[in-house]
Amino acid sequence: MKALFTRAAAGGVKSPLAPDGPGMGYPRAGAPTAIVIGSGFGGLAAAIRLSCRGYDVTVLEKLDAAGGRAYVHRQDGFTFDAGPTIITAPFMLEELWAMCGRRMSDDVELKALDPFYRIRYVDGSHFDYSGDPVKMRAEVVRLSPSDAAGYDRFIEEAEQCYRLGFEELGSIAYDTVGDLLAAVPSLVRMRGWRTMFSMVAHYIKDERLQAAFSLQTLLIGGNPFSVTCVYSLINALERRAGVHWAMGGTGSLVRGLVGLLEGRGASIRYNAQVKRITVEGGRATGVELEGGERLRSDIVVSNADMAWTYRHLVEPRHRKHWTDRRIERGRYSMSLFVWYFGVKRNYPDVPHHMMLLGPRYKGLLDDIFRKHKLADDFSLYLHRPTATDASMAPPGCDTFYALSPVPHLDSGTDWPAYAETYRARIAEVLDRTVLPGFERDIVTSRIATPQDFHDRLLSYKGAAFGLEPVLLQSAWFRPHNRSEDVQHLYHVGAGTHPGAGVPGVLMSAKALDSVVPDADRIARVHA
Repeated sequence: MKALFTRAAAGGVKSPLAPDGPGMGYPRAGAPTAIVIGSGFGGLAAAIRLSCRGYDVTVLEKLDAAGGRAYVHRQDGFTFDAGPTIITAPFMLEELWAMCGRRMSDDVELKALDPFYRIRYVDGSHFDYSGDPVKMRAEVVRLSPSDAAGYDRFIEEAEQCYRLGFEELGSIAYDTVGDLLAAVPSLVRMRGWRTMFSMVAHYIKDERLQAAFSLQTLLIGGNPFSVTCVYSLINALERRAGVHWAMGGTGSLVRGLVGLLEGRGASIRYNAQVKRITVEGGRATGVELEGGERLRSDIVVSNADMAWTYRHLVEPRHRKHWTDRRIERGRYSMSLFVWYFGVKRNYPDVPHHMMLLGPRYKGLLDDIFRKHKLADDFSLYLHRPTATDASMAPPGCDTFYALSPVPHLDSGTDWPAYAETYRARIAEVLDRTVLPGFERDIVTSRIATPQDFHDRLLSYKGAAFGLEPVLLQSAWFRPHNRSEDVQHLYHVGAGTHPGAGVPGVLMSAKALDSVVPDADRIARVHA
């Protein structure tokens, strides 16, 4: 099976050149049409790929600007990236620019971070996570000298999961049972039935380090105590390709992708919420917007939340596989409470990315994922982009967001009523730990809750990452990139294969290439 990406001799990651073959030019007059619902990273990447394959593409976005979960809030001179802030696979973005005959560096400046992030424990100790093998081993030895050898063995196994899980299997669409069977040998070699945490704990015994090397699955909405160890590939991906910041914010990447699309003549319509996907004779024929307008197309690609797409956009009579019952029985990821705030001073000792772990690890995750209970304690991801990029705030100021993983809406929490109380609890912890006295310097503030994920981003149950990536909701068992129910309906984004995170949703757009018919083929059918 051909690897998606090849390693350079020095062990780095190399991006392929723009794909060869027909369809890479601009769509011609009378080209087959494609509608892409949603302008998140997955939707924009899919639209670019479809345009390069000869489709006349229209992107429909519910919000007033592109980005989806990567939307940008600008408030009182501060810039807040609403969603993803860690860029771990820049070569996947560079490939999209190359497909359009351009270089990403001409539009976006990426800055490598060192360390990637700091993990702060409840006792005040910390672990600086980086891509430097010498520094990383020294950090492990500093906290737990007896775990050095086990750490080395964990790294070796994570590398194997990267080669098998990312390079070989990541871009396969798992369209048939045959795709699954072909992947079984690699899954066996990775012993994918183990959980992420059990794999880490097999090699590393210090509880602080166990958390440091297993929490990465939370970045894609997965509980390390239940998701497959295949996702240890994240650790390897970070080491190989680095963790980067897009200068100007993640929104600069979104603007760059929009620029690629517009340069190819594709159109993006904002404030255009889709009410339903129209289906005739078992085939998607376009969409109907909330205002009643109907748009026809040859194919429809949904970058909207997968469960929301089937539950609300496709009528039940067209869904034999993804029935309401099947959707409701799925295991969904956690949601997020995010507090964005700006202060009129700087905190130079706070790094760009910091994880502040609470007093419990497994117990808290059990409450979030299994019991759907909003606990009294919490852990936080604190993002301070002004540590790297002063443009994110007015002069002399810092921009922050504090993100707390919380249960999705099955917790029953009345978020409109409780949000301020929860924000105040987060403020108390930050004041007591890494931001002493910060509240008196706050000049702007906003919050997002699980209810916002449901109401504004149309995420089923307010789950921030779609289905949780447990083994039986991954690869072939995850919603397919080609709809199992409706012909000419396709999916990209967090809810489909391979899953959430910027690399995952970009990979879903690449997997789409193997199942969407060539534009020339559709044109011949119409002729």
